[in-house]
Amino acid sequence: MQRRMILAATTLLAAPSLARAQAAWPDRPIRLIVPFPPGGGTDLVARELGNRMATATGWTIVADNRPGAGGGIGLDAVAKSAPDGYTIGLGQTSNLAINPALYRTLPYDPLRDFTPVGVVARQCNIVVVARQSPVRNLADLVALARARPGQLSAGHPGNGTVGHLQGEVMNRRLGIEIVQVPYRGAGGVVADLLAGRIDVYSANPISVIGVLNSGDVRAIAVTSAQRAAAFPDVPTLFEQGLPLELLNWTGLVAPARLPPPILARMSEELRKALSGDEIRARLASEGGEPVGSTPEEFRVLLEAEVAKWGEIVREGNIRLD
Repeated sequence: MQRRMILAATTLLAAPSLARAQAAWPDRPIRLIVPFPPGGGTDLVARELGNRMATATGWTIVADNRPGAGGGIGLDAVAKSAPDGYTIGLGQTSNLAINPALYRTLPYDPLRDFTPVGVVARQCNIVVVARQSPVRNLADLVALARARPGQLSAGHPGNGTVGHLQGEVMNRRLGIEIVQVPYRGAGGVVADLLAGRIDVYSANPISVIGVLNSGDVRAIAVTSAQRAAAFPDVPTLFEQGLPLELLNWTGLVAPARLPPPILARMSEELRKALSGDEIRARLASEGGEPVGSTPEEFRVLLEAEVAKWGEIVREGNIRLD
């Protein structure tokens, strides 16, 4: 009884100081953890978003790249941070929905260890080959892979990413054997594709938009059910005989138990940042669609995606440990 009374008194004494801290938030820089290297699609989206939120609010938001393990290292750092609003992260399909099924052990639980703030954007992947490649469509790729089993290679920006799982699913459903090669981010994949060291790349559009526009790579498919507005001349996998839709989404997360007043403010500023015409046009030009959901809508999406990707991983008996 005495211990309970002391605990209750301590809580009452701490409540005013906690309330003052929340009211003053933020009074120092906010760290935005990006779980991939600089220069890739996730990094560029994070920096654009952070800059817009900082400009509108006067906050200082500092990007902190923590690559590795398909984004798992960075997200683990978010999960283990204090829930005080000073550490947030840009999660995505790979590290929040795929990795829980792909790894037998994961240092975080996506449904338990994070506070969903809001979905930032969603987009298809775009399948590209180098300009000198003879491949011009999915049928060409399948024919070449069957003629040279195990000799073609596909790069992806890390185990557990959408590009990785897409390659595994396509191998299985098309009856081909293209070797899946993991990289530590998108930059290395693009460099090796241009140099002819790999044959194909299923890319986040933002990471290849420059080499697409220059003509150094050629797009052969998009992974959305309908053609992407940014790439109207590129057919879908559906159109080419493979009924497969795999989308990438990004979402802002904070550690679990983020105080509701901070969550409400952060979510509001996220939606404001994504409502501007300039950022919407920028994302659309790169194959993305800005979302700006509520925290509750993000949680519903996250639960559905964890279930969906878990089924895909089990179907293919794919494991990384």
